[in-house]
Amino acid sequence: MIVVIPIVIVILIALASLFLLANRQRSATGNLSRETLSRDASTDPKGNDAATGTELELSAEARGRADDARAQAAGGLAKRRGSTPVVWEPVDPEELGVTRRQFLNRGILVTVLAALGTFGASLLAFLWPSSSGGFGGTIAAGKLSDITSFMATNLQPFYVPEARTYIQPYPANALPNAKKIYDDYIYAGMEQGIVALYQKCVHLGCRVPWCQSAQWFECPCHGSKYNRVGEKRDGPAPRGLDRFQALISGGAVSINTGLLSVGPPIGTNTTGQVAEGPHCVG
Repeated sequence: MIVVIPIVIVILIALASLFLLANRQRSATGNLSRETLSRDASTDPKGNDAATGTELELSAEARGRADDARAQAAGGLAKRRGSTPVVWEPVDPEELGVTRRQFLNRGILVTVLAALGTFGASLLAFLWPSSSGGFGGTIAAGKLSDITSFMATNLQPFYVPEARTYIQPYPANALPNAKKIYDDYIYAGMEQGIVALYQKCVHLGCRVPWCQSAQWFECPCHGSKYNRVGEKRDGPAPRGLDRFQALISGGAVSINTGLLSVGPPIGTNTTGQVAEGPHCVG
């Protein structure tokens, strides 16, 4: 109801405006001016013009001037008709310059090409593999001695955030079992005493935290559990944690995040480790 009232008021105002405009036009076109009324009054009812002698002289003079003007116009027209026609020549494009339509078309074309070029460059930069300095390349993790000392002291993995990787110790007595399961470039790092585990759960991609009490990796999203070296022990995960190549040179460790090894199959337990305390995830 509140909305209808303003609409009705607007309609009434519009109708009133149209009515006033129609009356004004009718009054302007339907009424005779004062000059017309006075001229009609000075005219003889029998059709004879009642103009004075002075008015007749002025009228004759005006007609003469009109005749002279018409004669001059006719003479000029005759001269123009008798003149030689002008030959049309095409205009030089350089003299004409760029028209408004050409300017707008070229501007739109340049804008579209610039946008496509920028988008293409950003797409190539996004898809181009990174050789170093970020995830997808080789990332420095630190000195091997510092990493192994940290893991032995704190009984927890050494985390490398730039590589999204946990570094864990790998026991030497489990190497014969590991050689049957893992790729050679993963086994090479195990021979140096470490394994680099990707932090992402292979079930639905959650980050898997470390459970200090159980000494396992336990995913809080759906309860998948992995032992110390990332081999699947429980939950819906289809395999163990994926892992990266660990490179050791000159006592320094680097993680090749561009080379991913798929985690070991269900049932793999090369170290034989069981939960060493209460689980963090039920």
